[in-house]
Amino acid sequence: MAKQILLNAFNMNCVGHINHGLWTHPRDRSTDYNTLEHWTGIARTLERGLFDGLFIADIVGVYDVYQGGVDLTLRESIQLPVNDPLLLVPAMAAATRHLGFGVTVNLGYEEPYLLARRFSTLDHLTRGRIGWNIVTGYLDSAARAMGRSTQLAHDERYDRADEYLDVLYQLWEGSWEEGAVLRDKAGRRFADPAKVHPVRHKGKYYQVEGYHLAEPSPQRTPVLYQAGSSGRGQRFAARHAECVFIAPPNQEVARSGVRALREQLVQAGRRADDIKVFAGINVVVGRTEREAREKHAEYLRYASPESGLAHFAAGTGIDFARYGLDEPIPYGNTNGIESAARTAEQQGWTRRRMLELFALGGRFPTIVGDPGQVADALQGWVETTGIDGFNLARTVVPESYEAFVDLVVPELQSRGLYKTAYEEGTLRSRLFGEGHHLPARHAAQAFRRAVEEIA
Repeated sequence: MAKQILLNAFNMNCVGHINHGLWTHPRDRSTDYNTLEHWTGIARTLERGLFDGLFIADIVGVYDVYQGGVDLTLRESIQLPVNDPLLLVPAMAAATRHLGFGVTVNLGYEEPYLLARRFSTLDHLTRGRIGWNIVTGYLDSAARAMGRSTQLAHDERYDRADEYLDVLYQLWEGSWEEGAVLRDKAGRRFADPAKVHPVRHKGKYYQVEGYHLAEPSPQRTPVLYQAGSSGRGQRFAARHAECVFIAPPNQEVARSGVRALREQLVQAGRRADDIKVFAGINVVVGRTEREAREKHAEYLRYASPESGLAHFAAGTGIDFARYGLDEPIPYGNTNGIESAARTAEQQGWTRRRMLELFALGGRFPTIVGDPGQVADALQGWVETTGIDGFNLARTVVPESYEAFVDLVVPELQSRGLYKTAYEEGTLRSRLFGEGHHLPARHAAQAFRRAVEEIA
């Protein structure tokens, strides 16, 4: 049997997300981002298409590297304004039964004790359909906005994140034992005090002493997503992540990254398939190839390649506006997204080349064609690179999602490459088929046993 493809829709609680400029298209509804109806409508469409999840990005800070300010960022709404992603989830969960939600939260500006409760609450309200995309941050503008002179160095951000996760595992996995919640009205015992334990953590970055405020949720720990592709990011993923999001420019880069990540997993004592890898992709599909290419050409007329360049500049920390179209760019070391700068350097990207690559407003590879051609391409990516699925970026909303659901999903199903119905259960159980909780080989389980042994 062919490997079934996993699918997330990739979105953000803002006007311009990845493919910049397309908010100006007359059929686009991205400017409705601040209404619940916009999001519940998207969620229903994705559930109709049996998507595994909606992956919601987020940033803290603004893109102010390109041209040394935010003028272009504001004119083109390059992820500004941006609203809180977590507050969308309960409304979309109420409008669906199976769709999962991977929500981005930057741990650098959130205290672990309160974030633990927030995700437990969402896991309860969604009945086990919540995931957390763990990010450590990369914007100096965010650090300044949060009262810090500068952000931590790249690798130290991951060191802090390791300790942060250790605290969360103690809260989610260890504070409340299985069977602690009784709900015994006759005996007037909601919980068994002998099975609820305080967390006492004294580390380099965090000092926490207290009980987890929420009772155990269906998954306890949310499904853990992570998007770092640097060497340090991959080591972090090998210890913690269950799903990894990559944004390779081509299949060769994707294949190399996936191979390295799975080798890191084995070295960390996990199985090579313990992580599902999702690649960012754009799809423009039509009923015929001609229709798809005409639609793509139409989209290009509204896209803003320069906005894509400004977005990429913020990620690398390099103001590309300072360089000529064909002038070599000295990438060097960066305190931003290391993998983005490394890829650009390895590919020899000049400003002209990046503007060509970002023709649709973003840097994801773009598949254009009829349903069969799109299915061929998606299948080719999976078979060639070893990824498990895709984060489908929006182009024109909602038609890009609707076209994929109506045209591509049936084609994938006819080939046995995509499910024909949801399985019951939590997001984790549907992704991995091993139950609702993290497996024993995951680092989190050590904290659960440690608390039980101390008790």
